[in-house]
Amino acid sequence: MADVLVVGSGGAGMSAAVAARDAGADVLVVTKSALGASNTGRAQGGIQAAVGPDDSTGDHFEDSFAAGHEAARPELLRTLVEGGPDAIAWLAALGVEFTRDGDDLRVIRCGGARRPRLLQAGERTGAEMVQALRAAVRASGAVVRESTELVALRPDGDEWIATLRAKDGAEDEVRTGAVVLAAGGGLGGEAARLGEKSTNHPDATPEVLEMAIALGAEATDLDSWQRHPTGALWPEALAGYALPETTRAYGATLHDASGERFVDELAPRDVVANAIIQVVAEGRGAEAPDGARGVWLDTTAIDRDNGAGFTADRLAYVHNRYLRQGVDITKERVLVYPVLHYRNGGLVINEHGATTVDGIYAAGEITGGVHGTNRLMGNSLLDTVVFGRIAGTAAAGWATR
Repeated sequence: MADVLVVGSGGAGMSAAVAARDAGADVLVVTKSALGASNTGRAQGGIQAAVGPDDSTGDHFEDSFAAGHEAARPELLRTLVEGGPDAIAWLAALGVEFTRDGDDLRVIRCGGARRPRLLQAGERTGAEMVQALRAAVRASGAVVRESTELVALRPDGDEWIATLRAKDGAEDEVRTGAVVLAAGGGLGGEAARLGEKSTNHPDATPEVLEMAIALGAEATDLDSWQRHPTGALWPEALAGYALPETTRAYGATLHDASGERFVDELAPRDVVANAIIQVVAEGRGAEAPDGARGVWLDTTAIDRDNGAGFTADRLAYVHNRYLRQGVDITKERVLVYPVLHYRNGGLVINEHGATTVDGIYAAGEITGGVHGTNRLMGNSLLDTVVFGRIAGTAAAGWATR
């Protein structure tokens, strides 16, 4: 028996587990592989929050609402952006060391944002968050069952009975007062089905989302999928790897085969991705050695604009990944093409993370309505923390009422 069962252990699941424990609930976390193995850990770009001196949550809301084609539910988006500064403070208290310029947090302007708003913890912000959250979950006293899947969920009066399956095939049942679904949008599984490349973790499959819908949970915009504009096309070993949006924020530019720029590189993601797809469809794309077609991302512009050594310093992870494949991105431009990245839609929730089924809560990419039909980059990591904490607290309240 557990007061709260948390399904999934990315940023949303771990934030929910810590929050539920803080609210006094007994918590069980189940995760398909290791604690923290998730899309969260793969997020490189950073986390957006209105913490800059010239920024505001109002501006953050307007940028996000516009980027999402005004399809976000305003009350959810407002909850997200207004929770941003506190989420950053909470993560910092857990040990996430956000990059600073002197005494001030470094903030960067990225696609779709009118002001610098992106915070980073080194170059792999998601991985730094996972490390801190994993330690917080362990310290909280939550019970964690790794290599364990949720295979069935059924109501029993005011409670839920979850059927869990371990990696060795053994199954057992757990009774719980409330459930937090934080298993992601499942685009890794969707990409595999379609034969496309994806930035997603191998565990990112949609069965938990589908299970919730089968139980009667309402969903929205399930077919709204975001493609990351700059998925690596070549070298082949990097195919599907997404060069972070900070690459363009620092000055990298996009060009067709003839060298012409064709889009504002700091437009919202769907605008940039669609422009690349159109250029290639029109026959203006550049060809990789294997015949695949994409466009040029001129990464050499970064050092030209910012000085020699800037790329190696600010984009060391990207730079080193390419160097290992024999490509120096400070001297050579690279071929890119959009790659499946994020499901914008998902389960309908309210401001407390509650789905339309009593006792079932959800947070993170498995939900819909927070971002609309296109997500502003950096808002996904913020979503995991803001709504993860909200859902965990609300689930604990429901289970212990």
